Amino acid sequence: MRHLNGLLIVAILAISTVPLYGQRQQQNVAKLKSEARNVVGTIANDKAKTQTRQLAQAAQEKDRKKAKTLVERIDQLQKQLAEFVVLSNIAEQVDLNSPDGREIALIIQSLDQSCPD
Repeated sequence: MRHLNGLLIVAILAISTVPLYGQRQQQNVAKLKSEARNVVGTIANDKAKTQTRQLAQAAQEKDRKKAKTLVERIDQLQKQLAEFVVLSNIAEQVDLNSPDGREIALIIQSLDQSCPD
């Protein structure tokens, strides 16, 4: 019985504090909304701050475009690197003293002729 009384007290306390917790959350949200409105109003009414924000947005957009270009270039380089790794692996496996090995070496050397210095 004593155990049930303890549980009942805990349950009553929990139920009674839920509204307080909800009220605090609502107050925090209301405070954040109010602060957001104030800051937005301050920025919107100040042309210098508005222009600064526009510049910041433009810089972010430029950075995104630059990042996208860099990612595309990295992808291209990775594909090229993979091809060079394959050539390197072939060259390591070739016996340059054999006729087939010399032919493969000539094939790889032809790449030097096709690439400008």
